[in-house]
Amino acid sequence: MRPGEPVPDFELSAQDGRPVRLSEELKRGPVVLFFYPRAMTPGCTKESCHFRDLEAEFAAVGATRLGISADPIDRQRQFSEKHGFDFPLLSDPERVVARMYGVKRPGPLFNRRATFVVGTDGLLLTQISSEVDMAKHADEALAVLSRPDS
Repeated sequence: MRPGEPVPDFELSAQDGRPVRLSEELKRGPVVLFFYPRAMTPGCTKESCHFRDLEAEFAAVGATRLGISADPIDRQRQFSEKHGFDFPLLSDPERVVARMYGVKRPGPLFNRRATFVVGTDGLLLTQISSEVDMAKHADEALAVLSRPDS
């Protein structure tokens, strides 16, 4: 997927069991979709907590944050409750959405860590990839959304 191209729509269950559809979230503003390998692991905790800690900054640009992993709903709920996340964590156990976005690794390996910033028109603004810099995803997404042309 390249900037300017439409992103695939999808619906997944959040940690509270409610369905979340990307196209519905985009009606409220841009969406930052961040894929992480596995809930409650050190790197994913650091990354997700950074997204949480920037709540006010994302609210200021009208953006919704959505975390996605292959973890089941129960594990997503535990992860969210433990760290007080104020955004949905979506469960993609069959890795269907991960495949659609090109972040599914082969076989039983966890998904790649990647973030997609999506404009209200459903077009990709940018994709952010880093397996080791846990702050890069939220920081770069916020920088893109803070530009006057976004």
